[in-house]
Amino acid sequence: MTTRQRRYPTDMTDREWELVEPLLPTPACELPSGGHPEAHPRREIVDAIRYLVDNGTKWRAIPADFPP
Repeated sequence: MTTRQRRYPTDMTDREWELVEPLLPTPACELPSGGHPEAHPRREIVDAIRYLVDNGTKWRAIPADFPP
């Protein structure tokens, strides 16, 4: 695992991500029935959700570097 730089105080630490990642469902592309690969890294999505929950930002005010 590579350590990544935290951009916001709400970004998960590597240790937090180790605890949360196994709780997420298996990506559809890894199931026998198949599916499209995920367009954005799961960790970035979870970090964006945590940012919104903590700050209560309006969707129009989300920072530009958040995943779509």
